[in-house]
Amino acid sequence: MKQRMLGNNGLEVSSLGYGCMGLTQSYPPFLPKDESIALLQKSVELGITFFDTAEAYGPLSNEALLGEALQPYRQRVVIATKFGFDFQNGRNDAHNRPVSLSSRPETIRKALEGSLRRLRTDHIDLYYQHRVDPNTPIEEVANMVGRLIKEGKILHWGLSEACADTVRRAHAVCPLAAVQSEYSMWYREPEKELLPTLEELGIGFVPFSPLGKGMLAGRFNKNSTFGSEDFRSAIPRFNPQNLQANVAVAELVREISERKNTPSARVALAWLLAQKPWIVPIPGTKTVARLRENIGAVEVPFTPEELEEIRRRLERITLIGARYPKEQEALTGL
Repeated sequence: MKQRMLGNNGLEVSSLGYGCMGLTQSYPPFLPKDESIALLQKSVELGITFFDTAEAYGPLSNEALLGEALQPYRQRVVIATKFGFDFQNGRNDAHNRPVSLSSRPETIRKALEGSLRRLRTDHIDLYYQHRVDPNTPIEEVANMVGRLIKEGKILHWGLSEACADTVRRAHAVCPLAAVQSEYSMWYREPEKELLPTLEELGIGFVPFSPLGKGMLAGRFNKNSTFGSEDFRSAIPRFNPQNLQANVAVAELVREISERKNTPSARVALAWLLAQKPWIVPIPGTKTVARLRENIGAVEVPFTPEELEEIRRRLERITLIGARYPKEQEALTGL
């Protein structure tokens, strides 16, 4: 597996990471625990060294699963997790999404201690603020994280779903290694302001949902439907009427995959890798076959002419519907 650098402070990770959320949340059915552990360990054996989780996933159970799976490999892997919710005073909705934001210093320290315990480690390699807390200045958050870095409990930190201005303010206080947000052919908003800012400041970028929540992996078509327990059933972009138009992006990816004689998922991930050398996507999966398929993306090349053609064709497609339900969209800092 090829390696990439996130930020200018020496954080080296595999070119593709593993997004762990779907093992315990949002995309049922979930694997039995022993199968999830075997899959995570197989990921390490196949060269993935970068694993993304959060206390919010489950909540708490995802970190515990990852901690157990990676304990034998701890010195070989980079673990990223997240803080930013108050579980004591908040609640979870039907999809187990926490809705009480908090990045007060005492909440961060409490969250960190819990994450360290569940992940069976004495430090977090990359610690993200999961969502920007409008009630706590980002400078206060950065100062607290800086103290935890000095204590050795955090090696690097980052932001998730933060706008360019918030990134600048945070980075000025305590340098960021990475910013995480949704990015793919299915959602290209970060290209407008966020990616230029990260390039200027020397901060890495970690796209989550790099396969458009499965849409770009060749799994769905205009007639696809989603059960009530599937998070996609609540996303406007996936509702039946909008999907009729939005499937055009998946059809473009499928056309490219046929031309290159490689699976659609590889095309979508390789396109992301080709955008910048400091972008590290974190697809999730529940099968070894899909895992191998994803990893193969690092060997799929694009010429400048191919990338320009793809960009022109994407810009002719109008995607309909929000990427999140209204109540969750309000939690993003974008």
